[in-house]
Amino acid sequence: MKKIVTYLLIGLLGTTSCSKFEEINTNPEATEKVTSAMIATRIILNLANQPTQKGFLQPYMLNKSIVWTEFPESFQYNGFGAGSLSFTAINDAHFMPQFATTEKLAKSYEGLMYFARAVKFFEATMDLGDIPYSDALKGETDKQYFPKYDTQKEVFIGILKELELADQAFAAGDNFAGDPIYAGNITKWRKLVNTYTLNVLLQLSIKENDADLKIKTRFQQVLANKPIFTTNADNYQLIRSDKAGQQYPFYKVGNNFTIYPTMSAEIVDRLKARSDRRLFYYGHPSPKKIEGGMTAANFDAYVGIDPSMKYDNIQKIKTSNDYSKLNDRYLEIATGEPTQQLSYAQLCFMIAEAAARGWVSESALAWHKKGVEASMQFIYENTPNTTQFHHGMPLDAAYISTYVGGLTLPAGVEAQIEEIITQKYLASFLQSEFNTYYDYRRTGYPKWKINPESSLNSEAPTKIPVRWRYPATEYEYNTENVDAAVKRQFGGKDNSGVDDVNRLMWILDPQK
Repeated sequence: MKKIVTYLLIGLLGTTSCSKFEEINTNPEATEKVTSAMIATRIILNLANQPTQKGFLQPYMLNKSIVWTEFPESFQYNGFGAGSLSFTAINDAHFMPQFATTEKLAKSYEGLMYFARAVKFFEATMDLGDIPYSDALKGETDKQYFPKYDTQKEVFIGILKELELADQAFAAGDNFAGDPIYAGNITKWRKLVNTYTLNVLLQLSIKENDADLKIKTRFQQVLANKPIFTTNADNYQLIRSDKAGQQYPFYKVGNNFTIYPTMSAEIVDRLKARSDRRLFYYGHPSPKKIEGGMTAANFDAYVGIDPSMKYDNIQKIKTSNDYSKLNDRYLEIATGEPTQQLSYAQLCFMIAEAAARGWVSESALAWHKKGVEASMQFIYENTPNTTQFHHGMPLDAAYISTYVGGLTLPAGVEAQIEEIITQKYLASFLQSEFNTYYDYRRTGYPKWKINPESSLNSEAPTKIPVRWRYPATEYEYNTENVDAAVKRQFGGKDNSGVDDVNRLMWILDPQK
């Protein structure tokens, strides 16, 4: 009987034409052709989006903004492992200009391609050191499956060149489709590209006298001649919505981790010392202090936990109920605040630092004030004006004007840089992922507490690691090239390189 059924099915299938098969297997609502806009949307979201739930908070454990209480977390205790080295998110970026319908649109998508490449290579080299660059992404075109590693200096020269090309391409382009951030506005994209360039140059501050990079001259030229961010409306950020996949990354629905983060003393104590009302938007008052008679509008009602403290001691504080959790606005509002990768406030602090270093003739204090003002305005404008979220201490215009008007900078270049970087840190609470760590790594500011007794950095327990190790896949599949890169960077006198998290990469080593 089974054989008869089989033969009947074969006969029926044989009478069905190919065209009929294609018709019933084609979705009339789905596109059959990839477009530039489709690729652009995917690439932009990959660049700008952040993980959700616990993954969202992990960078902020590393930069000491929050304390995690579920169990000892590696980043909180300075434990680093292997990093990532993958450029698959941009391996089809070159198709965007090819698929464009006009020459001007092709230019815009070319600008996005160069920018995306610059970002991905920048992130990789910032984490690891030397990386594949000139041979990268050539597997399909040149059958280059085992790319050599370029020196970090060569990579940065390439990144800066690609950012220049991105600005030129956007300047020659048209507004384009597929952009969830700036709606394809090429002027906005030029501002982002050039602001990002200033960020890259500042991360090279230890190499400010390098004759090939010409860092100070480049910084001056961009600041004087190129469009850059001018307000919070230019922020490189994703505006959230109450739709699946678009909600604020730590929104409470479906989030089982909301009970674990607490405010860090590194944030709370600095805000309290400055009588800064951002504290009331970042944190929630200690229940024990409220029970003791304090009001939620009292700075002393907010208690941060030292993130370097041994985990057992953190658990004791958690049990005592004398600590500050995250403000409700991070958990209760589905749209939350926009999540930034780079902001106008950060740009202001970058220019302030460059001015303090003598790179530009701008006023360090004026730009420092603009940075604090932009940070406060962003928070106020993106938070419902209710007591639940500001505890009766709103960041209204009158407060901001008075507070910013009273700001000063200390005497001396190093002291000024410390205060500028510290304010940049306070403005970046739960924003910009690893940027604050990069600033700390090159400047030593803010001065975070490091406890050797709790440190997971076994080789140097009094230090925070300065890089990630190369991923295991590189040692498995690109052995010769990664080994050569390690020896070149960290070989020492005996040339026996060690891929260690405490070894200085080129941008951090003033001796190279």
